[in-house]
Parts: sequence; C-alpha cells; structure tokens
Amino acid sequence: MKLDYIYHSGFAIEADGATILIDYWKDSSAEAGQGLVRDRLLHRPGAFYVLATHFHPDHFNPEVLRWHEVRPDIHYIFSKDILKHRRAKADDAFYINKGGVYEDDHLRIQAFGSTDVGVSFLLDVQGVRLFHAGDLNNWHWSEESTPQEIRKAEGDYLAEIRDLQQESPAVDVALFPVDRRMGRDYMRGALQFVERIKTRIFVPMHFGDDYEGGNAFRPQAEAHGCRFLTIDHRGESFDI
Repeated sequence: MKLDYIYHSGFAIEADGATILIDYWKDSSAEAGQGLVRDRLLHRPGAFYVLATHFHPDHFNPEVLRWHEVRPDIHYIFSKDILKHRRAKADDAFYINKGGVYEDDHLRIQAFGSTDVGVSFLLDVQGVRLFHAGDLNNWHWSEESTPQEIRKAEGDYLAEIRDLQQESPAVDVALFPVDRRMGRDYMRGALQFVERIKTRIFVPMHFGDDYEGGNAFRPQAEAHGCRFLTIDHRGESFDI
C-alpha cells in the first residue's frame, strides 16, 4: 500500500483495487492542470473514492465533483457541513456526521469529531488503520488567546481524542496537523495525540509549503515510538 502526499492536508492511499483521495485542495504540481491526481490517480484501475473532512477551501475543492465526467464510478464521501454550506448538492455524495459510518467491500470509514468544523476520519483499508485528522487539533493560538480560551481549546481537543481512543487506542498511520502559523507550542496537539494514541507511522500535514515546520515534529514523534514520514515535496510517495 502506498501513501501519496498531494498538498497541504491532501493525501491519496493506493491500495489493491482502490484509490482513496482525502481533502484535495490543489494537485501535486504547481502547474495548472497537472499533477499526480490528474495525470495518474484518476486513471488508476479499481474503485476511486474522494473524501472531504469539511468545507474549508484548503480541504475541499468543488473541482472534484467534475471528475465524475472522467470517472463515472467515483464515490464521494463528504462531511455533512459541505452540504449545509451549499458547496455540493444532496445527490452529489454520501454525507457523514460525527458518529457516522460508511462501509463497502474496499474500506470502512468512521467519522469522529473536530475542534473546528466538520469531522475527522478513521479508515480501515485492507488491514491498515489510518486516521486523517482534518482540522482536529489543539488550536490554542497561545500568543493571541486568553488563558480561558487556551484552556477551553485544550479541553475540547482532549475530549475528542478520548472519543477516538475509546474506539481505537492504536492506529497504523496518523495524518495530523503540524502548522507553525499557530505560533509557540504549535506541535502541542500532535504531541498530545501520540501520547494518547499508539501510532505506528506519523505523517505531518496542514503546513502548506512550510516543510521545515511540518517536519520539526520528527524528534518528538520518534521519541514516542513512531516512524515519522519526512515530507520534502508535493507528489512524494511512501510505502506504508
């Protein structure tokens, strides 16, 4: 099984007989109309899934709905806030809220909560369990927020992690925000995650072009027994 880094929080899972694309915003190439998704993945044999954790434009690009013309067999599984915010129509996708489940012969998806909008996804694909956090994080913004706001952000985040921990105390792969724009302690949420959820492979995301900031979590991840995937460029692929 392969994991492809597309951009920002966008990843693709290449499994036997299935391709799963999560939180597509931009393709892996800065050149318009080019990239790993358009050039190869959309034409890969087998089932094709597009998942979106929420409606924010850096996680959901309505362009994906036009891919139905290329792949009439495409499966769309979206957080229900995408429908609520009229980014897609009722018959465009299978919509899911926190606590919901989608399952077929290729994968199982459980929707967990977020500390922003939408959901996070726990996926079981051919014996591999992956967690895509979406915008679930300890969004504390410690240099701008009041102490009360910081405590609330942390409490809300840890409550969502407890929900996940009850269902899945361990994951094979965690795709999780490591975003230096938050300022000081920006890796706190990621550290709290690996302290509570046994993680075999940790993959940073939500860092845009700040590879240095995203990869800075490597020592802490490895100290907690994780294999850390250092991302160097868009379109990079990893064996998982």
